[in-house]
This record gives sequence, C-alpha cells and structure tokens, in this order.
Amino acid sequence: MTAPVRIGLVGYGFGGRYFHAPLLASAPGCAFVGVVTTSPERRRQVADHWGLPAFGSLEDLAASGAEAVAISTPADTHLALTLRALRLGLAVACDKPFTLDADGAREAVELAERLGVPLTVYQNRRWDSDFLTARRLVGSGALGGLTLLESRFERFAPEPGPPAAGGGTLLDFGSHLVDQALVLCGPVERVYAEAHHRDGPDGGLDDDVFVALTHRGGVRSRLWGSWRQGAPGPRFRVAGTAGAYVVDGVDGQEALLVGGASPASEGDAWGVEPPERWGRLMRGDEGEAVPSERGAWDAFYPAFAAAVRGAGPVPVDPRDAVATAAVLDAARRSAATGEVVRPADLGEA
Repeated sequence: MTAPVRIGLVGYGFGGRYFHAPLLASAPGCAFVGVVTTSPERRRQVADHWGLPAFGSLEDLAASGAEAVAISTPADTHLALTLRALRLGLAVACDKPFTLDADGAREAVELAERLGVPLTVYQNRRWDSDFLTARRLVGSGALGGLTLLESRFERFAPEPGPPAAGGGTLLDFGSHLVDQALVLCGPVERVYAEAHHRDGPDGGLDDDVFVALTHRGGVRSRLWGSWRQGAPGPRFRVAGTAGAYVVDGVDGQEALLVGGASPASEGDAWGVEPPERWGRLMRGDEGEAVPSERGAWDAFYPAFAAAVRGAGPVPVDPRDAVATAAVLDAARRSAATGEVVRPADLGEA
C-alpha cells in the first residue's frame, strides 16, 4: 500500500476554508496535515473544525514532514509562495489565478522543472458537470464541427464587487473562462477585450469584462465575467455545425461546499446534477435535455497525490497556466488600447 501524501494548506480564507480543506480531507491518497496561517481566529477555526495544527510558515510545515502544499491565498502572493514551497521541496497545487502575469507563471514552471518537483494549478472548473458534458458532446461529434463557445460567470453584486484577493474580474473569473476555452477550442491567435473598472480605467478593480478569442483552428470564444450584471446570461452556449449545447445555471459543487457538504458526506451523490438543471441540445426550435456528467472536483487532489508519488501526471499541466496567463495579459492590453492583440505565448493547449 502506498502511504498517503502528507499535504498542508496555505491560507484559510474563503477559498481555503470552504473549497480546499473539505476536498483535501475527503481525498483518497491524501493526508491533510494542517494549515499555514498566522491569524489567531483562523488558527482556532482550524483546530475546532479539523482538529489539526496551524503552522506559522511554509518552513514550519515542511519541517513537520509535509510533502506537498495547496496554496489558497490572495492572488498577489501566489508566485512568491509557490517559489518558496518549491525550493523547500514541497510539491505545489496553487489556486488560480496562478500568477498575476505570464512572466511569473513561466518563472514558477521553469523552477519546478529544474528542481524536479511536481507543480499544478487548481483549475477545478475543468471538472464542472456542464463543462465535462460539453467536452463529451464535442468529442462525440453531436454538435458537428465546433464553431463557437460562449461562456459566462456573471452575478449581480455591484457592492462590494469583486474581492481584492482575486485580483479583479479578468484574473479571477477570466482564469477559469480562458482555461476552459483553451481546453475546448485550442490555442489562441487573437484577443480583443473590454473592461469596466469600479473607479475608472486607472483606478479600482475591474468588475465587468468581455473577452473575444479567435482560436488557431478558427473557432471563436466569447467570454463574459461580471459582478454587475442584473440579468446573468446562460452559463454555456457551445455551438457547432449540427447544433448547440445550452446550459443556464452554474455547476452545483460550489454551493454544496459553501453549504457544508463534502465528497465524504455526499458519497456517490456528489456532483450529480438533477434533471431540472441539465442543459439542452438545441437544433433551431427543437431541443432535448442532455444528462449532465457527474461533477468531479473531488478528482483533483487524488490525481495530484498520485503525481507526487510518480504514479501519473499532474491534474493540470502548469504550462497550460502559462498559456492562460498569456491570453489574460493580451486581454489586459487590448482592454487598455482597444486593439486586437496577439498573445505572447500561444501555447500548445
């Protein structure tokens, strides 16, 4: 029997507390060993809820015998923490946005490769029920030749707007939207973007963004992220020459975790979408419900643990995160200038 991989968590804010900790604690092949946080309140929460120790630093975590770490801290700390963890010999799963730009992402990936330490990025939305269903339909040819992806993360919360920890809507929502577009449609050749900033273009965080991508194969992606959309549009419209897959609501795994559920508590019901939340395969006025694939956020950490043991690849190739960051860099430039921009790193997604 292979020993479980001893994994610690850095950060116990919203993402660490509600998303990473329950998934780590439920993951086969993983031993959740504690949390790095210096907040007295969060240290108490970790002890009360999980009965686990809190560590004052990555160095303390590594000294305890940890082999790997999940990083769930504000976006502007990701690069420095990832580099420190890698130099300590800790395998790293870093939350998105991986880094603030492509140069930082490339620096981390190259260091991991030089040191021979596993590195991956927590792109959990690859395991959303609707995205898995879209990939199945595209792969089976049910939509014909893929022509268009429309994807949205929109909500109506203009106050307080996007949390500063995420780095703004383009980085926070855009990291998911662009990653999914690259996985489904391939590398990007041209980028056009628009953004609204809370305090003007040179001031506060962006709270509403639109990104248009032209992929190398000719497929187009239209991506929206917003905190100020009073009438959110469909989560997905994936169109092809023979039909389109349309999904209105958002995958339910986030709501389950925020509500206190976990893969351990839900068992085989985890990630299963009820029929009323299924998408539809549309051909003009005719349509039929498409059973959703099971959402599988619970697959990420077991796959990461297997990679740490040398038993498989990391769940997300960190080079994919470099390509995503390059597209986001191009989108930022396009939104500032109004020009169509070619990404600096086309990647091989």
